[in-house]
Amino acid sequence: MKKSKIAVLIPCYNEAVTIEKVINDYKEVLPEADIYVYDNNSRDHTDEIARQAGAIVRYEYRQGKGNVIRSMFRDIDADCYLMIDGDDTYPKENAREMCDLVLSGRADMVIGDRLSSTYFQENKRPFHNVGNKIVRQLINKLFNNNIKDIMTGYRAFSYTFVKSFPILSKGFEIETEMTIHAVDKNFNIVEIPVQYRDRPKGSVSKLNTYSDGFKVLRMIATLFKEYKPTYFFNICALIFVFISILIGAPAYIEYFKTGLVLKFPSLIVSCFALTVALLLWITGIILQVIVKKNHQNYELYLNLLLQDKKNKD
Repeated sequence: MKKSKIAVLIPCYNEAVTIEKVINDYKEVLPEADIYVYDNNSRDHTDEIARQAGAIVRYEYRQGKGNVIRSMFRDIDADCYLMIDGDDTYPKENAREMCDLVLSGRADMVIGDRLSSTYFQENKRPFHNVGNKIVRQLINKLFNNNIKDIMTGYRAFSYTFVKSFPILSKGFEIETEMTIHAVDKNFNIVEIPVQYRDRPKGSVSKLNTYSDGFKVLRMIATLFKEYKPTYFFNICALIFVFISILIGAPAYIEYFKTGLVLKFPSLIVSCFALTVALLLWITGIILQVIVKKNHQNYELYLNLLLQDKKNKD
């Protein structure tokens, strides 16, 4: 029987303080795994330290975590992919369990759930805590799911998920994108609680609470429009119906009272808003048909991907 191959993926940007410990920790718990460090324009010799610690070091010169993950998923072939951050905030003790869930076929994506354990106690950035809660509630509401930790960087993936995931984001919104993709495409998702610890002294977070938080929210809105067009365009249509009623109501009331229409501008704007609402509703119906067809094509693509993997094995 072919021995399953595990690839540990560590995207890094200026993690010289912690990268050696992270590599050593995962070499200890997953001695059979290949450990890849993708350096993203670090200026503190992260790549040299990682190489000396025994990792396979590669480079991604386009700045942003999404760009790094895109290159990792394209370049590396494995039966199981374990993605972690290089900041020593995730425990090594869960790595074997996460990989076993993927290798046994019980999960396509395993999520290391920080928010159900120590995240809110350990994380010293209150706005990050609020942001995580908002993103979790939004996605679970919009996509009808109950995932506890949307933005964790501690995950394990199957070969099928990695090779069929079309990455669009460039930065820290990558975790949100992969979560929504897994939910929408009905991949098997398993969450396990993990003990989160804050960054050690001297290690600095690269996540900007406000700018990166805005990017995540924009990503959610974009994916909601693309994955759930009926709901998105129906909501927009209802807004224009409300505007139409609000502006046109005085003209209609006046007509029923006097038989005259004196507020023609209001009536014209009201009719225009109602026409826009109708067009938005029709747009949602058409796009939903396209989305359904894309789902069918995606399933056929997954079948071809799995067949190709069997032939390679």
